[in-house]
Amino acid sequence: MIIGTPKEIKNHEYRVGLTPESARELHAHGHRVLVQTGAGEGIGAHDRYYVEAGAEIVATAEEVFAACDMVVKVKEPQPAERAMLREGQILYTYLHLAPDPDQTRDLMKSGAVCIAYETVTSPHGGLPLLKPMSQVAGRMSIQAGATALEKAHGGRGVLLGGVPGVAPGKICIIGGGVVGFNAAQMAAGLGADVTILDRDPEVLERVGTFFEARAKTRFSNRANLAECVAEADLVIGAVLIPGAEAPKLVTRDMLKTMQAGSVLVDVAIDQGGCFETSHATTHADPTYVVDGIVHYAVANMPGAVARTSTYALNNVTLPHALRIADLGWKEALRRDMHLAQGLNVWNGKVTFEAVAEAVGTDYVPVEQALV
Repeated sequence: MIIGTPKEIKNHEYRVGLTPESARELHAHGHRVLVQTGAGEGIGAHDRYYVEAGAEIVATAEEVFAACDMVVKVKEPQPAERAMLREGQILYTYLHLAPDPDQTRDLMKSGAVCIAYETVTSPHGGLPLLKPMSQVAGRMSIQAGATALEKAHGGRGVLLGGVPGVAPGKICIIGGGVVGFNAAQMAAGLGADVTILDRDPEVLERVGTFFEARAKTRFSNRANLAECVAEADLVIGAVLIPGAEAPKLVTRDMLKTMQAGSVLVDVAIDQGGCFETSHATTHADPTYVVDGIVHYAVANMPGAVARTSTYALNNVTLPHALRIADLGWKEALRRDMHLAQGLNVWNGKVTFEAVAEAVGTDYVPVEQALV
């Protein structure tokens, strides 16, 4: 199979779909690997490293898309990239289609086989290809929130860890999954006053046992959520419904109960965001203010720590890429129904129910694609 990686073109996106080490593994399996020149520069992987790994360097993204059977990326294809996809070509990347009907329509029109990292499941539960980026984003959310809280960046001027004689900042983390857990680890490590909300008693028990007195847990109902948000200096939105658009849990009315200069960090923005007032921002212009509250909603947070993120991502995406390349996508998905859950669009049809519901199109079960 011919497998290719173009240079990412989303704003301040420095990650790359394949590391030189991953290219070497694919080459060792007998596959041809094409890499657009400069694709790995953001992680310090220069073209010569890919050549040494057995890959070929090409000048343009057009050459990658035109020649490859499978395109391996990080972020969802931008409009110019979607226009280069062709019928039967495999696209293996993050897609986040539920809040993006335009992308969904373009992928359907292309006829490509679109496998989304974020909906691949695991025999042990969870979303293993999303998990490492959730870990990165959860940890980064505290860094981003701490910076946004600084007065020079529009915040209240609160130090999350406090100092002797001055209380630490209060952090409300909505969701105790991978993002929320990693955010809580960073926040507790700083010495902040941390509260984690979740609706799952088992999640609350698990995080409560882990953090003991370093973080509080509360059941996430309307009353507790409203109270926690009102008291917080920093609110982390860490809610995920796999493949579906995130629920809008923090309303605009709730902003009126918060102290001016408090900060909202919406880690769920890739799936549409879990704050009513959220809209996607970029690393170039990461924050905006609504009703005196600073919002941080960068849609590719892990791109800021591209080297860590790329290697963490390749650790989990490469094994599936090898299976797809070795067996062909259809046989690989037949043998692994957890990988089959990643198929979102095929032959002009949406094969993930939550996406079909969100964008208002017909749903075709993935089994039909594997006949």
